[in-house]
Amino acid sequence: MITSTLRFRLPALATFAGFVVAFSISFAASPSPSPTPLGAIDEKLFKGMQWRQIGPFRGGRALTIEGVPGEPDTYYFGAVAGGVWKTIDGGANWKPLFDKEPISSIGAIAIAPSDHNVIYAGTGEAAIRGNTTYGTGVFKSIDGGKTWMNVGLKDTRQIGALIVDPRNADVVLVAALGHAFGPNQERGIFRTTDGGKTWTKVLSKDENTGGIDVVFDPHNPNIVFASLWQARRQPWFFSSGGPGSGLYRSEDNGVTWKHLEGNGLPDGILGKIGIAVSGEDSNRVYAIIEAKEGGLYRSDDAGQHWTRVNDDGRFRQRAWYFSEVYADPKSADTVYLLNTGLFRSVDGGKTFNLLPARHGDHHGLWIDPQNSDRIANVSDGGAGISTDGGKTWTTQNNQPTAQFYHVAVDNAFPYHIYGAQQDNSNVGIASRTDWGAIGPADWFVAGGGECGFVVPDPRDWRIIYSNMVLPTLSIVSNGLRRSCFRRTIRTCSTLELNACSSRPITAIHGPKSAGISRAMINRSNSQAAVR
Repeated sequence: MITSTLRFRLPALATFAGFVVAFSISFAASPSPSPTPLGAIDEKLFKGMQWRQIGPFRGGRALTIEGVPGEPDTYYFGAVAGGVWKTIDGGANWKPLFDKEPISSIGAIAIAPSDHNVIYAGTGEAAIRGNTTYGTGVFKSIDGGKTWMNVGLKDTRQIGALIVDPRNADVVLVAALGHAFGPNQERGIFRTTDGGKTWTKVLSKDENTGGIDVVFDPHNPNIVFASLWQARRQPWFFSSGGPGSGLYRSEDNGVTWKHLEGNGLPDGILGKIGIAVSGEDSNRVYAIIEAKEGGLYRSDDAGQHWTRVNDDGRFRQRAWYFSEVYADPKSADTVYLLNTGLFRSVDGGKTFNLLPARHGDHHGLWIDPQNSDRIANVSDGGAGISTDGGKTWTTQNNQPTAQFYHVAVDNAFPYHIYGAQQDNSNVGIASRTDWGAIGPADWFVAGGGECGFVVPDPRDWRIIYSNMVLPTLSIVSNGLRRSCFRRTIRTCSTLELNACSSRPITAIHGPKSAGISRAMINRSNSQAAVR
């Protein structure tokens, strides 16, 4: 059998944000005191190697973004596998701030309104896909992101949201989902009053339920809303919703909480809940709720009573992955919902229009509290900024934050690297060029797409085997692609076959034939479960 699988192991990276390759700058050898055992790797052979960035420079999945009021060109965003990034020129260029930290997954970012140099980053994304990676708690910077320190909650793993009291940069609330793949105790809503030196769990349910959202009333930070979410991810199974999920309100800055139920809120099993409070009218509260009778709910009396104003399926699909709502700071009737598209309503949530935001699958939004036309958005394609109310957006092709599912190399000289990018095409990219840089002209789509494998033929690098989520197996030969296998999987309400391949494509009997296999099952077990 001829296979593309490498027979040696390098030190593993938890996730990829763009491609990095290792190269040697020194081959100085030192005598070994004893022979290396057969099959073992002599680590000294790799001491002269360093990583270098080769791209591609197109954005990848991100969940959180924050701008700085009063500084129109300054923004921060967090990538789920690429750390924290900053721009000071309105998105024309982005600088990485988290490369020296031990973790790369960012779930939430908050800038202290009272001191813009103080930034908190919650690590570990809470959009718990099957390929999610974990975090190690909350990180804090007091110098605008130049340096960071871990300030605790290390076992929370996945953080959905965090907010900083506008009056005091040391008062922070964190919505920690906890372990995605199993139970744990460090989950729920946490509060610190000393900048992260100590934390108090102020709202929790059980070892299977964590915090997913927390927001202040923009006019009164003593009023806080939060939501808990019972969810569990397994390689073969996903469950969203259960008795632990719910919506809560605090009147003392998050110290004590009241469970909100009835009064118009949906009955039965609840899943993920996103919350927003209007900056124009504190009585106007929006909640996007995953439930059998789910949808967008609105309160006009600060959360005492609720009405479902929209049950459009466009905003309820894959509720566990989206369910994000944002209120305009200047208009109580203007509200945004994030799903496969970025949608805006100007009539209190009754009807919505699609905005031409970059890419698809939108997860995070920031609206300048002083200027509603200044908007920042993150999606599966990275970060984009608008200064005209969402009519036009900055490029996402300047952020090497792509998530790559798999990596392969060919036998060309110089060689190429191949990988499949999350929610995008796959890529074949040069390992080096003759002109000193690797740019868009040096990479190409190699025939497949998201979560598929892309494997060059070991005997002829011009032939590439690749597949995608349909799945489709394609062969690229001399730059021309032809599909040679296509199969559509239909699903039922209780058993869903996910088309993401879980095993590699391998060349079976030389370059003329290839095999493909796939296996992943999601099971839905509640009214609020993933669809």
